[in-house]
Amino acid sequence: MNSDSTAETSAHTGEEAPGAADRLAARATPTPAPRWVLLSLGAVALVALLASGFLWQRLSGVQEQLARQSGDATSQSVEARTMAKQAQELARETAARVTVYETRLSEIALQRTQLEDLMQSLSRSRDENLVVDIESAIRLAQQQAQLTGSVEPLLAALKSAEQRVVRAAQPRLTPLQRAIARDIERIKSAAVSDTPGLLVKLDELVHLADELVVANAVAPVNATASTQRQGPDGTLKWWQRSLQLVLDEARSLVRVSRIEQPEAALLSPEQSFFVRENFKLKLLNARLGLLARQLESSRADLAAASMSLNKYFDTTSKKTQAAASLLQQVQAQMKTLQLPRVDETLTALTTAAAGR
Repeated sequence: MNSDSTAETSAHTGEEAPGAADRLAARATPTPAPRWVLLSLGAVALVALLASGFLWQRLSGVQEQLARQSGDATSQSVEARTMAKQAQELARETAARVTVYETRLSEIALQRTQLEDLMQSLSRSRDENLVVDIESAIRLAQQQAQLTGSVEPLLAALKSAEQRVVRAAQPRLTPLQRAIARDIERIKSAAVSDTPGLLVKLDELVHLADELVVANAVAPVNATASTQRQGPDGTLKWWQRSLQLVLDEARSLVRVSRIEQPEAALLSPEQSFFVRENFKLKLLNARLGLLARQLESSRADLAAASMSLNKYFDTTSKKTQAAASLLQQVQAQMKTLQLPRVDETLTALTTAAAGR
């Protein structure tokens, strides 16, 4: 670049001094570089060569490591694919097994439900048979108690039923057990009249009916009164005795009394006989009703007999009063003759039989 500018300058000036040409030639000749510069450049080149070799070695190691890692990754990928295939196959097998197990489980659940239904049906049928047996036994015992007039058959049936319910140990029969226990306590605490004693009293009334005095019967002459009217020595003259006899006959023909029941006063002897027999028939009907456990009919017959006794018979007579007292005792005992019922137990049996 300097030579070109010099040439251009020469071309423009035309000629220059001879000294200038020498200087230019000397300036154009290169000077040799120093030795240390060459050594420095050689050292730098050697260091660069060594660095390049080291870098190349490192690069080769990295490539080998990458190749190994790539091979490992490839083998792991193959293994992973194999394991994935195995896992998929295992998942399919597991899903198939789960499906089979679910099917079997549903079948087992269905069988279990059917078995439970069968067991409940068997248990229910057993409980129903137990309830039917207990109900029939209690009703039969109730009929026996009504026929015999004793509560012992009913108590025995209730105790047997309670034991059977306890042995069954069914929760649905617990209300029945409580009802039976309450009925047993009520029957034990109930006061029941003596039926044989009532029958004996009715027989006494029937036998006493023949000795009752009808209200319109003529009273006999009071001999004690006539003896009291005798003298202190106990003897009367003939005309006094004759007069006394006439007076006694006159008194027997005429009687003054208070009539409270006109029907009794107007009875004829034949009607008095039928009244007495009707009274006896009422007592016998009451006795038969008591034996047949028809208590309402027996009470009605006793009430009719009591009304007939007070209406047609002499209430001042001692035998009539004794019959009336005995009849009142029978009527009072008839009120407590009703046997206690077991309606609570029968209601609980009906509820248990309905399955509630």
